[in-house]
Amino acid sequence: METLLALLGALLGAAGGASAAAGFIKSPLSQKKLTDDSVELHCEAIGNPIPEIQWWFEGAEPNETAVQLWDGAWHDRVKINATYKQHSTSAIYVANLTLNDSGTYECRASNDPDRNHLSKSPKVKWIRSQANVIVIERPQISTTPEVTSGSNVLISCNVTEASTEIKGHYWMKGETKLLSNESAPDFTSYLIPKVDYETSGEYHCIFDTTPLLRGTVYVKVKPHVVAYKKSEHGNEGDTGVLTCKSNSYPSVTQWNWFKIVDGVPQPVVNGTEDRFFIKSGGNRTDLRITSLNLEKDPGEYMCNGTNELGEGSAVVGLRVRSRLAALWPFLGIVAEVLVLVTIIFIYEKRRQPNQVPDDDDGGSAPLKSNAANYKDKNVRQRNAN
Repeated sequence: METLLALLGALLGAAGGASAAAGFIKSPLSQKKLTDDSVELHCEAIGNPIPEIQWWFEGAEPNETAVQLWDGAWHDRVKINATYKQHSTSAIYVANLTLNDSGTYECRASNDPDRNHLSKSPKVKWIRSQANVIVIERPQISTTPEVTSGSNVLISCNVTEASTEIKGHYWMKGETKLLSNESAPDFTSYLIPKVDYETSGEYHCIFDTTPLLRGTVYVKVKPHVVAYKKSEHGNEGDTGVLTCKSNSYPSVTQWNWFKIVDGVPQPVVNGTEDRFFIKSGGNRTDLRITSLNLEKDPGEYMCNGTNELGEGSAVVGLRVRSRLAALWPFLGIVAEVLVLVTIIFIYEKRRQPNQVPDDDDGGSAPLKSNAANYKDKNVRQRNAN
């Protein structure tokens, strides 16, 4: 109730531009952790002016006094981040937890001007919010040794001396949850049909305890290198990029590029001729060729990746087109149009026009001939009579 009233007063004071005592809007939460784990606690406070936040720790041992924690404390295992904008936000992170890190972690906030004065007592005391962190000994998990080959390989995990109840177990590979074989609560196994680049990776056995227990089995193979594209095309003078990837575990530790000349791989060194640049990282490598040369650059390039298990490679073809290559379709269309126009022109020139007879001659001759024939017929008929 007091915290709610302090928060309400701080909000009203901030809205009106008047000073207001500090109040928490987010407090750290108690947690249970295993040794060698890490813990992160968050705290937020509001007030006018914006309050300062400090972190304090009091161990679980009797008569142990509270000590202030600073960024870099405990042999640099403590990291503290804070921001002071519209309100105060702070987070404390403790890595590689030990049993001695169990205790009470306290977030303190105050915006009194005399809060850090050596002789004056602040008018408003530091407000406090606490969280208990319990660190318990990590149980031992026996796992199958790392796997590099085989079929129907059974990997397993076994917990010894679990400090809390085991409610169940399952397997994880990346973000994928795998069902485990039914067995005892403290033992779990998983069957890998075939060890190859697709099944390689880190397999985590998870035991449902508080907190969760996790073991890891490593399935490793040599790099499975593939070309992003088997053939790349580029225009003369432009930049070409050849890319290779590895789809296996563990990651490639070294990438190399070669150009195949007369069947023999020739190394491509980063920075060669100020045109060849290699950028590699993890399971990907890129070969960038600037100012593509129509005579020298076309051909086959080989990428080679190596890890602790061996090496793998892939071949990428590079074709370089002339700058005029993009004009050829247009020029072809123009040529076709010119040929068509020429054919039409020649055809029109060679075609003879139709000979049409004059109207007078064409109409009079038949009329005279018919009239004469009619007259002769009548004469013959009278003579016969």
